[in-house]
Amino acid sequence: MNTTKIFTVLSLLICCLFQAQTLHLYGGSNQDQYLGCLNCDTFDKNSVWNTYGDYGNVYSSKSIWNSYGNYGSSYSTYSPWNSYASYPPAIVDQDGNFFGYLTLNTYKSERSELELAQVLCKYYDDIKKDIGGWYGKLFR
Repeated sequence: MNTTKIFTVLSLLICCLFQAQTLHLYGGSNQDQYLGCLNCDTFDKNSVWNTYGDYGNVYSSKSIWNSYGNYGSSYSTYSPWNSYASYPPAIVDQDGNFFGYLTLNTYKSERSELELAQVLCKYYDDIKKDIGGWYGKLFR
């Protein structure tokens, strides 16, 4: 199956599964730092897909896409992109239901099994280079 077909299937799956749920990220050692909305559209000020907002901008200290920040560095214990992170961001819905941790750390207890989390972990380097383009691939 080629890459285009895979993205089309993933997009349909992700949109259908998470259309009714708004998923948020919380980071830090106590998961008390808000890191944005994981499945809000690119125009939402809290979206991790809004490259002009606090949570989607690659230069923001609150962004998982900031390669030099606490929440986006591959060396930070608070980042989803550190394979050994102790405190990766938690995924919760608007009602506070926990959906696991967004992390590359395959040994982390309660690592999220959500399809969206798995796609983000697999393609995070590519996503950082084209956040808006990937939003289109995943959610449209």
